Amino acid sequence: MSAEATNPGSPARRRGRPRIDLRRLGRAALLGPTPRDRLPDAIDHVAKVHRAHYPGADLEPLRRAYLLAESSHRGQLRKSGEPYITHPLAVTLILAELGAETTTLTASLLHDTVEDTDVTLHQVGEEFGEEVRYLVDGVTKLEKVDYGSAAEPETFRKMLVATGNDVRVMSIKLADRLHNMRTLSVMRPEKQIRIAKVTRDVLIPLAERLGVQALKTELEDLVFAVLHPEEYVRTRALLLDHASRPDPLDGIAVEVRSVLREAGIAAEVLVRPRHFVSVHRVLLKRGELGGTDFGRILVLVAEDADCYAVLGELHTCFTPVISEFKDFIAVPKFNLYQSLHTAVARRPGGEVAEVLIRTHQMHRVAEAGVVALGNPYAPGSEGTEAGDAADGERADPTRPGWLSRLLAWQQAVPDSDTFWASLRDDLAQDREITVFRTDGGAFALPAGASCVDAAYVLYGEAAHTCIGARVDGRLVSLATVLADGDTLQLLMGEGETAAGPSPDWLEYARTPAARIAISRWLSAHPDAAKPPADLVHPMEHAGAPAEPAAREADQSAPAAVIPDLPGVTVRLARCCTPVPPDAVTGFAVRGGAVTVHRTQCPAVGRMQVGGRPRIRVLWRGDGGGGDCRVTLVAEAFGRPRLLADLTEAIALKGAAIVSAAVEPPHEQRVRHTYTLQLPDAEGLPALMRAMLRVPGVYDVSRAQRPVAAAGGTSGGTPPGFAGGGSWGR
Repeated sequence: MSAEATNPGSPARRRGRPRIDLRRLGRAALLGPTPRDRLPDAIDHVAKVHRAHYPGADLEPLRRAYLLAESSHRGQLRKSGEPYITHPLAVTLILAELGAETTTLTASLLHDTVEDTDVTLHQVGEEFGEEVRYLVDGVTKLEKVDYGSAAEPETFRKMLVATGNDVRVMSIKLADRLHNMRTLSVMRPEKQIRIAKVTRDVLIPLAERLGVQALKTELEDLVFAVLHPEEYVRTRALLLDHASRPDPLDGIAVEVRSVLREAGIAAEVLVRPRHFVSVHRVLLKRGELGGTDFGRILVLVAEDADCYAVLGELHTCFTPVISEFKDFIAVPKFNLYQSLHTAVARRPGGEVAEVLIRTHQMHRVAEAGVVALGNPYAPGSEGTEAGDAADGERADPTRPGWLSRLLAWQQAVPDSDTFWASLRDDLAQDREITVFRTDGGAFALPAGASCVDAAYVLYGEAAHTCIGARVDGRLVSLATVLADGDTLQLLMGEGETAAGPSPDWLEYARTPAARIAISRWLSAHPDAAKPPADLVHPMEHAGAPAEPAAREADQSAPAAVIPDLPGVTVRLARCCTPVPPDAVTGFAVRGGAVTVHRTQCPAVGRMQVGGRPRIRVLWRGDGGGGDCRVTLVAEAFGRPRLLADLTEAIALKGAAIVSAAVEPPHEQRVRHTYTLQLPDAEGLPALMRAMLRVPGVYDVSRAQRPVAAAGGTSGGTPPGFAGGGSWGR
């Protein structure tokens, strides 16, 4: 796809990956057609890699696809000056190494022909069949001439819809982006950054959700090099220095092999080096790196039971670090990943090594994700029931809950900009929880979802009538954030009790599906979004702009806030906790009150879309002075004493902790949320800087969403590397 120039010297190339010689392939491509009885030299390496996974594969479709692609792209050059055919060849090799089946490889060879040459989709279908035509169509970009600035978001929408029917579409797109990222260096710096950001915000989360770790980790490293060049150079120097010394993990691997051999367990024991971003995360977490921090021990066995046998031997013969144990075999991740994770310390010496234990099949799925499923739609495959093959219906085992939810909400968002923003927000929610119904059923939600989100997942637009919920038998508000394993019972209204959603629900809703449905209802029922008549400023009835009111709010209002309406109750929004001298605005809500938000709070746009009237509010005097309450979110890499160090930093700045919530660690990252009472709002910047100086903390920001209860979860971070808040490092 309109790829960028080749950079053969890219230092971020994954170790051990066969290197495709693009110049040799280019010369072979220019030699023209090959006799029908043998493969062209340019595709011979791809064919050998493919046959290693599928010994009996029919290579004739690959031969014909290559000849069509080569003749169609002949005369086109990449920005490096190499024949363009080298790009589809490289993309196809990436997929072949992951174990993609022949249909996917055929489509990957042709993936740019319709977009960049005179070949039509009809011709592709006539020559290679409907499946290949569908895959090529799925990854073909929409033209800027037709779509303008909406071309990129609408192209991704088109690809995601196609992925809902055939996940192999996204496999080809991910491999295409990987090769383009490998060869990005000759592009203008600003274009490199733009492409890297889209890769970070959209493609990497999709690779993670589809379980294609081999592509995800290399994409992370390539994005890291573009967006964080200084940190990348430092990390690269650390890796080069480590490579020049003996690796202590090699000695531990020898001991592990000996232990398993004596126990009679057949296993392959490898040292698995960490990639650049993983090393960088460990460095931020621990402050310094030991010799065993540059990799992990990987143990591969034949059967599931062998995994637990290996675990038992390691925990017997080494000192286990119990806090590091995780069983993703009994409870697989939502992206198909299965493995046992543990850490053990050597005796003597005390060197700690992280260990991954899995079967060979689990390892293949861990690396290749959905690609490892081959063709999940073929009769007799793991994902196709016997009945499906008979009636031609496709059963896609690779369409998990997150994809179904995404495909559902995108249908209600015709606007490209709204779709693009919602997609990035949705993909930033990089963890899922399982919530149980009272009837014993279960459903998945993104971590941090509230009861409002659950209502719209279960009932669609009928959730407008929801009036309450019970979580684990306790009556709770709809704003309650759900935790993994909660049992939920939603209470639905009837008749007069079914009044429809409140605009406040937009503050609680985390999923795009819920926010879009609520906004549509509020837009269709503008009267429901308006405040009572006594809340409307009298000057507004005459169409004149409202003048500031002279009197302050009543005693229940925050002392420093003056609303532009007399005699109303004022409350500070929980989602953004404004403090002086923040720029603020107010909205009239039910109950005769005005809710005050920071102007950059995401809820402001949603309240406007929902038709809520804006009320002018001011801070008293110069906006400073006086105590205030604020919610701060600290993103950090987990380590011992992190909580103690953060609370000490807060106390030294004179702030009182009203409440605190610590989310369970995820990929060595942890999120702390503190609601604090400050003696003076002017001390907030100094407090945030003090928290950021705590070792391991890489971002401190003001809360933008409702806060989870202590011990709950409020969502993950996007796959970035240094956070993205107001005070990120």
